[in-house]
Amino acid sequence: MKIAIVHDYLNQLGGAERVVATLHQMFPEAPVYTILVDPDKLWSEMKDANIITSFIQKMGFVQNHFKLFFWLYPFVIRTLPVRGYDLVISSSSAYGKAVSIGPTDDGTKPIHICYCHTPMRFAWNFDEYIENETSKGLLRRLARLLVPFLKMWDVQTAKNVDYFIANSSVVSKRIKNYYNRSSKVIFPPVDIPIKPTFEEPGDYFLVVSRLVSYKRIDLAVRACTEADLPLLVIGDGPDRNRLESVAGPSIRFLGYQSEESKLEYMARCRALIFPGEEDFGITPLEVNGLGRPVVAYRAGGALDTVKHELNGLYFDKQTVEDLVQTLYQASKHKWDSNEIHTWAKNFGREVFESNIKEMLVVGKRR
Repeated sequence: MKIAIVHDYLNQLGGAERVVATLHQMFPEAPVYTILVDPDKLWSEMKDANIITSFIQKMGFVQNHFKLFFWLYPFVIRTLPVRGYDLVISSSSAYGKAVSIGPTDDGTKPIHICYCHTPMRFAWNFDEYIENETSKGLLRRLARLLVPFLKMWDVQTAKNVDYFIANSSVVSKRIKNYYNRSSKVIFPPVDIPIKPTFEEPGDYFLVVSRLVSYKRIDLAVRACTEADLPLLVIGDGPDRNRLESVAGPSIRFLGYQSEESKLEYMARCRALIFPGEEDFGITPLEVNGLGRPVVAYRAGGALDTVKHELNGLYFDKQTVEDLVQTLYQASKHKWDSNEIHTWAKNFGREVFESNIKEMLVVGKRR
């Protein structure tokens, strides 16, 4: 069976790109089609992949101002030459599912399975998305004019997909609400250590995240500042200056950290704080894989991954008071590192690969 993989764009090191890297490892002969790639921002597993890009790859200006050209990518994705494959797996949070797929070598219609990280956030959650991308009022107003078109385009191109996979229960509900399509939930792959050495926890709470406003890192910073609790913040992004301006002396911003250094901080944290609503959220499970708990807002992907009082605690309101109270509870709770690690294994890479292979069997029977 000839297989092709399609992804929106490979220019950041995120959870969606981890999925693509795992798919590439599962199907190393399958080429990866994408709008553009930044070779410096590829997971190491992708370094040997046959990556086929669009004409955008040669346009330096577009790459340097990538976010401004969101309106162009619905057309660009259709130019990728995806022809002659029996199965196409698209990894999509915006454009990938809309790829134009030609017939198989024997002239039959190929199977298209879409692993959906979320329906197009720009179209369905415009205000939250644009807040993180531009502060220019004119650009916001112009962008808003395109929202009705993008919604129609997003719904129409969903019809190109034979089978949807959702990365979480909340995304599955969105697929049903926006596209009126059913989907199978297959959680993204998480690298869980087989038998970690559990470290003695330190006195600090931890945030590991890209620093953008919708992730609500400000809530963790304000809560730990008010309660004078030690907080380490790993990551960088456009919201860093604002966060530093509201942070007290108990907060340390560590910026970018190597994977090895990040894991060391994870292994010794009192708990990871996960204050925003995410489509899924791989980082909390990485922390769980090292035996440490999570304090998570009760919404989004955390509803699938956090079992209250086993591998973490929920807080119900995105307020400083509610988070501070939950952080105190997490400090007093008796956590069992072995139980936390055992729970995290339910989301490991092997589970993902097994579920994907089962889905492909369903597709072959079509």
